[in-house]
Amino acid sequence: MAREATIVSRVILDPVQARALGVLLEKQVTTPDVYPLSLNALASGCNQKSNREPVMNLGEAAVRDAVEALVAMTLVREQGSAGGRTRRFSHRLDSRLFGEMEFSREERAVLCVLLLRGPQTPGEIRARAERLASFSDLASLQGVLDAMARRQDGPHVELLEREPGRREARYRQLLCIEDDSLVAAAPERRSDIAAAPGEPPATAPAVLEARLAALESRIAALEVAVGHGPGNSDP
Repeated sequence: MAREATIVSRVILDPVQARALGVLLEKQVTTPDVYPLSLNALASGCNQKSNREPVMNLGEAAVRDAVEALVAMTLVREQGSAGGRTRRFSHRLDSRLFGEMEFSREERAVLCVLLLRGPQTPGEIRARAERLASFSDLASLQGVLDAMARRQDGPHVELLEREPGRREARYRQLLCIEDDSLVAAAPERRSDIAAAPGEPPATAPAVLEARLAALESRIAALEVAVGHGPGNSDP
């Protein structure tokens, strides 16, 4: 039997992809009756005004592009409805097909709130993740953060230096890192976040390159899975 293809271990998401993945993680737990999410429900979750930092105003085309990129990265799967007309999406961070990148419920909760609300202190993470997973105390949460920073497939969170005027240092997730110089040099990336109605969002070259690399990696993994990779020949 062919070995199941697994996800590329390291991915870097753009802000829209990160928001979409965070919404899927959240809604799986908070609204299980409508999960997997339709594209419309996913867009609504991305643009939600509560529990989101920053608040976004994404067009449906931007959300569709983001979730299709996540599917190509195998972070998300597409599932058809019974009638086959409505596209629905679910994340794959709880899938054993992920191998090393399978996340526990507690890790998914931490990752979710960091994707949706940016860097936070352990106390903020614990309070905001309460709906998603239970942490008996800050020590148990700290154990999860430490484990996520030491994962074999690469760190997924890191502790930032304490900022002046703050009593505690904050943690951030590492699936999506906003680089200020990149944003300044490529303002077209921000058009994905506030596209005018009826206009397709622009996509920065760096985002296109990341999506192309993810597609190439997925194709290579599928070729290995079906026995047609380099060095193999048909019988």
